[in-house]
Amino acid sequence: MPAWLPRAMVLALALYACFRLGSWAFDQLIGLLINVLIAFFLALAIEPAVGRMSARGMRRGLATFLVFLAVLIAGAGFVVLLGSMLAGQIVEMVEEFPKYLDSVINWVNQSFHTDLSRVEVQDSLLHSDWLQKYVQNSATGVLDVSTTVLGGLFRLLTIFLFSFYFAADGPRLRRGLCSVLPPARQAEVLRAWEIAVDKTGGYLYSRGLMALISGIAQYILLVSLDVPYAPALAVWVGLVSQFIPTIGTYLAGALPMLIAFTVDPWYALWVLGFIVIYQQFENYVLQPKLTSKTVDIHPAVAFGSVIAGTALMGAVGALIAIPAVATLQAFLSAYVRRYDVTDDPRVHGRHQQRRGESVFSRLRPTTRDPGSDDAEDAERLEAPGPRT
Repeated sequence: MPAWLPRAMVLALALYACFRLGSWAFDQLIGLLINVLIAFFLALAIEPAVGRMSARGMRRGLATFLVFLAVLIAGAGFVVLLGSMLAGQIVEMVEEFPKYLDSVINWVNQSFHTDLSRVEVQDSLLHSDWLQKYVQNSATGVLDVSTTVLGGLFRLLTIFLFSFYFAADGPRLRRGLCSVLPPARQAEVLRAWEIAVDKTGGYLYSRGLMALISGIAQYILLVSLDVPYAPALAVWVGLVSQFIPTIGTYLAGALPMLIAFTVDPWYALWVLGFIVIYQQFENYVLQPKLTSKTVDIHPAVAFGSVIAGTALMGAVGALIAIPAVATLQAFLSAYVRRYDVTDDPRVHGRHQQRRGESVFSRLRPTTRDPGSDDAEDAERLEAPGPRT
């Protein structure tokens, strides 16, 4: 056996063990890493406000605390307002449910010439197998729901703590990172940090603008249908549909449909149809234009980055995919050498074609007959000699 073979085998086994240990540690810490990533982008989003307050003489920690306090107060007030509104509407809908059921049964009897009664429908619903199974599953799943809620609160607290430290100790973090890099690399890191702040702010600006447009459109619809709580519902639709990716539109549309159902069951269908139509307009017209303007990336790249982020990290990836891709694109653009574009009409999307000339004539070979007069003139011009 060669002398180097045992050492090579031991080294290979050690590398494999380190790889397995690293994979196990990464699988265990993937949740924490995602929370840190969300906290980092949240700190980038509030960095402009914290920087302005600290530039006026306020301590950076106090400025960060005030910004977070304002965000928490606004969020808590919005949740309390919607919660009280939703509770009142649910109680009203439960009290008026027999009347709604009678109207539906009367419409069915008149349209399909049936003879249904509300008592029979209620008895069939109460004694149905699927309702009993649903109640049993709900009773057994209370503990799971409680665990999920507590886990979500703990995760939210972790994100806020990390984002607070990132924002409050931003200059110290940048100094610590630059202290282990040469001066040239320090300038690149600081430039990337500044680009990330700008792109994240631009992304939040675009989302806020789309939330405003969506809320105004929803408010106009609800006011035209005479649905109560139209301002609060419009704010709900605007915020939830824009800042909860993928399923935010459906979560946002459920509450206006529920409130509209208490006024008139057909109004709920109107709200559903409007949400579907507006969602298509937003996906294919509004969102690509606003995102490309504020984040400065192509609409196709923005759409693809959201899909890729969703595939990699779910809803979190969809939320941070666009600012991350915009930051990477802006940072790498400084290392791409660009040249002046030739003044060819094909570059600008125009094809020049002489009048009377067909496409097939332009594709015809340009070889000439050696005996033709044009060929003789060409040969005479190409021949060396004095020119007059």
